[in-house]
Amino acid sequence: MNPYTKVAYKDEPNIIAFEVSNEPHHRGKPEDVTKFVKGMVDAMKKTGTKKPIFYNMSHAVQFMDAYFKGGAQGGTFQWYPTGLGYQQELSGNLLPNVNDYYMPFDNIIKKHRGAKLVYEFDAADVGKSYIYPAMARSFRSAGIQIATHFAYDPTYLAPYNTEYNTHYMNLNYTPSKALALKICSEVFHEIPMYSDFGTYPENNSFGNFKVDYKSDLAEYNSELKFFYTNSTNTTTKNENSLKELAGYGNSSIVQYEGAGAYFLDKIDDGLWRLEVMPDAVWVDNPFGRNSLKKTVGVIKWETHKMTINLKDLSTGFNIEAINDDNSFSTKTEDNSFKIRPGTYMLSRKGITKNWSKTDAFKTNQLNDFYAPETTVDSAWLTHKPSLEVSAGTAVDIKVQYVAPDVPERIQAVGYLGRERFAIDLKETSAYHYEGSIPADKISVGYLNYNIIVKTGEDYLTYPAAKEGRPFDWDFYDREPYKVTVVPKTNPIHLFNAYEDADVLVKEWRNDFRLVPTTNQNEAEYQMNIEKLFVVDNENLNAKAIYDYSFKHFVVDEMTGRKNDVSSKTDIVFYGKALNEKPCKLQIALVMDDGSAYGNVIEIGTELKNYNLAIKDLKPVKTVTLPRPYPSFLPYYLEHDISSDFDIRRVESIQFSIGPEIPEDELENRHGISIISVNLE
Repeated sequence: MNPYTKVAYKDEPNIIAFEVSNEPHHRGKPEDVTKFVKGMVDAMKKTGTKKPIFYNMSHAVQFMDAYFKGGAQGGTFQWYPTGLGYQQELSGNLLPNVNDYYMPFDNIIKKHRGAKLVYEFDAADVGKSYIYPAMARSFRSAGIQIATHFAYDPTYLAPYNTEYNTHYMNLNYTPSKALALKICSEVFHEIPMYSDFGTYPENNSFGNFKVDYKSDLAEYNSELKFFYTNSTNTTTKNENSLKELAGYGNSSIVQYEGAGAYFLDKIDDGLWRLEVMPDAVWVDNPFGRNSLKKTVGVIKWETHKMTINLKDLSTGFNIEAINDDNSFSTKTEDNSFKIRPGTYMLSRKGITKNWSKTDAFKTNQLNDFYAPETTVDSAWLTHKPSLEVSAGTAVDIKVQYVAPDVPERIQAVGYLGRERFAIDLKETSAYHYEGSIPADKISVGYLNYNIIVKTGEDYLTYPAAKEGRPFDWDFYDREPYKVTVVPKTNPIHLFNAYEDADVLVKEWRNDFRLVPTTNQNEAEYQMNIEKLFVVDNENLNAKAIYDYSFKHFVVDEMTGRKNDVSSKTDIVFYGKALNEKPCKLQIALVMDDGSAYGNVIEIGTELKNYNLAIKDLKPVKTVTLPRPYPSFLPYYLEHDISSDFDIRRVESIQFSIGPEIPEDELENRHGISIISVNLE
């Protein structure tokens, strides 16, 4: 009984079902599990409840029959396709991770006519929006009836993402991701259960939906609604019947220069409601170690240009602010106007006003609006310099800058040897500025530069983030950004244990350790695998897969050397085998479409270079990494990719211990020590 409303939970209209136990991790005999479940279910039914009673079945799927025999009417599940707690944003194409929500025990659920509910899901450590509707598609194909996202950040905590740092979801602070969740709802309402859309990449378009990794775009385009999470070239399916639009960026209907979400709803012929959210800017890694002392996202209220091309509004339509305390006034020139965050009514010229701002609208009223006030009280600059570039290649410099006042000028000022330069960075979109150092100024050496922001008579210099300019006599922190410029013939460094061991995508084992070598700033990552196949207590019926795979994202390592990769002939592994015996190691390069090309080499006990010729690479299985949770989900990517290998499209390198190991050695201990991996 709710002590405040005096309504029993069994009668509460906002409760649709009960789950007996969450993540119980049952062990022992099936009959004991059935007895426990039955006792719980019977006790609940004695209250007279008619609501469905679910049981969490994902943590010991071998007891699936036992749960239903105990009286459960359905199973609850979860999905974390990108793992949890990577501590930074995952890079590369993650659509292969959500290709399929395969439930190997589904025949048992169907036998008992059980329902399926996902009580928590998220693409953890993913800052992009494209992935969510693909998850919803896979849920529907698996026959999932309900799915609830985990977790939504309360707005007052969202600047710091302290609610749970591996997740980040809030309409104000993560607008594109929130729009993706809005699209997920449409997937669940529109796509029938058990619909089959094929395998990746064929299933990137399904029904009225599509997802696009390269554009970070998820899209819903129906006769009545048009939603998109990023700028799109898609034309709305039927503008004459369009009732609702929600978006970020630009489309055929709306062009907007801001960095927040907007919503457009038809109220009547020639009358539309517009809601505009303030700009959201990430200023630090939201997935790292967070604190209320560390700001990861800021909000800024700004006036931006918007253009709306709706035949129903025609040109020169009227705009009236209607939310409380909104006195902003604007006029259209053709279809364009300036706009600030708030709620507005747009009306075609000549339309007689027959509405009130407090009229009912969806679950609330027309003038509803909430967004946090501006949180930008100081300057925030984000810049990631290239790790390494080739001589004779132009160097692009991109920065994100948000401050209380708009800067008058942003420059990159620096030197390479005796060559000095000053490059103006131009605004390309809200808070983003870009410039390029010409190729003829880039020679072998170290490129050093500072970024100087001028606002009025004041200057800020980065990376020091201090007032003044580096050539002022009293500017004491002149540490620059530094980029290594190398000859085109130099190796391309894909992995360095000393720097990269902590960001390997892997399943942790007790016997892994990073130890220094005799060389300065060099270490070896020792990976001893006691068992290639470890029994999964949550899925005792799982087929044994004798494989241990891990991977490293190499997008950053290859970006500055992209013009050189085609001239490389070998993958060079520097390291050795452990346990005083050779170890077979499959090395594969994974492209941006999820396909993997690799081969097996034998690593000996001698510390040296082991070469794998790129011409000998062949299609191999792509392991779903990070490993998804729950653990019954597929180990390998089942796909229908037909593209040929193109080294310029490589995003990660995958290592596998297991392929080609003789059957009589699969149960043995295996191990390797990695110092580095290069393309040469």
